[in-house]
Amino acid sequence: MQLDMHYYGTYAMARAAGLNEEACQIIAYASQYVDDNAFDDEVDFDDGARIDSESTAHHPVNLKNVGNLDPQDQRRVWVPFHFLPGNEGDTYTQRLKCTQNSQIAQEMVSNHLSHCTSEFGLHLAGITAHVYADTFSHYGFSGVSSRGNKVYQDSFELDENLEPEIKDYILSKAHGFFESRNELFPNIKKSLAELFEKSQANIAEIGGALGHGSVATYPDRPYLSWRFNYEDQNRTDSGWRHNQETFLEACKELHSFFSLIAKECPEYASSKSLSFSDIEAQVREILAVQKPKQGRIEAWQDAARSGAFGERTEIPQYSSDVWSSEWEALKLPSTESDQANHTNIYKFYRAAAYHRVYVLRDLLPKHGLVVD
Repeated sequence: MQLDMHYYGTYAMARAAGLNEEACQIIAYASQYVDDNAFDDEVDFDDGARIDSESTAHHPVNLKNVGNLDPQDQRRVWVPFHFLPGNEGDTYTQRLKCTQNSQIAQEMVSNHLSHCTSEFGLHLAGITAHVYADTFSHYGFSGVSSRGNKVYQDSFELDENLEPEIKDYILSKAHGFFESRNELFPNIKKSLAELFEKSQANIAEIGGALGHGSVATYPDRPYLSWRFNYEDQNRTDSGWRHNQETFLEACKELHSFFSLIAKECPEYASSKSLSFSDIEAQVREILAVQKPKQGRIEAWQDAARSGAFGERTEIPQYSSDVWSSEWEALKLPSTESDQANHTNIYKFYRAAAYHRVYVLRDLLPKHGLVVD
């Protein structure tokens, strides 16, 4: 999913579920920031205190992030934050694949809900929303570099009802994505050959598909119906993937999650809430919009202004710089360490650290999956 769903759609679901504007803003911002928080940094305070950032995303098409394709990094970033394992199948690799609304995902939601009153409760709710929503778009792929993620590039089939202009747009974006990836991996292989003294095992591992990289951004487009063939002879045909239906189910589950937050933490509740049945037709209509990302964002905004999700409102524009600037401010010589406790960025890092440890060291081992 992209900005239109992780921020604007998430905000809309939280508002409709009965959360106040401040809570909606923090939750939606944290949800999108999971995708934007791709840097490692630290702050050292004059009193001796120190804070390390908690990376929640990496972008494998960026040559500067070659090191971030390291298997350990995949397990600590991609698995817990973007491809939550569904634990289905007979082999370890199969069990790592993401599954829509899996039992593991539901247990994560239940656990994180119990922390809604903590200092970073809303930030954790946003991270939860991101990870949970991604299970409805990233299903069938895993967060580790694996041949099981690879697909035949000539096997894509798009819905015949797709508008010609948007079809050309999607195909051009996919072409650009694949060209960037093909330029990247030879460089990765060369770097790894030097690093691991031409270890073919490591080169083969990193050369495999990471996440849904082999299908570009097809899973992120809410209006798209599509299919493809895996290279894995044991699974081949993906079957038709109807993004609109899975995204709609994601919205329904997010609405349910936010409704529980409003109930369990009344200090975050507003005076008005709507059931999902009240907004379902409007949400379905938005998800059907065949436009690039900005056009889909405008569809969410137009609906919010019309009062579709409660009171008429303007969803605040998202900018990753808002929380990033808080981090830079912490580096100023005059800043005392206890000031960090009052910033959204530090609360987000606290929530991210909790989520990572919970998923990798508690939730997954409970189901027999040792990942980190």
